[in-house]
Amino acid sequence: MPFGLGFGETVIIFAVFLLLFGAKRLPELASGMGKGIRDFKRAINGLDENAIQANADQNYLQTAPAAAAPAVAAPVAAAPAAEAEKAAQ
Repeated sequence: MPFGLGFGETVIIFAVFLLLFGAKRLPELASGMGKGIRDFKRAINGLDENAIQANADQNYLQTAPAAAAPAVAAPVAAAPAAEAEKAAQ
């Protein structure tokens, strides 16, 4: 178990939280803690909304030319076949 706590201790801690905050507030508290931890990790790694958006834009720009490459390659592959037909005539 986390922090060396057994199953019984974990259940007791959860029951105390349930008594203090109520069943309706526990999901709100958990989601707030999750968002706080996520923001903290991003701050430690030096990521902010601008960096995340710039990274998404960069990934979009890198994938866009790759999608156009097969369309350009298809006519090039057909060119030797056209030359072979001209040579046969």
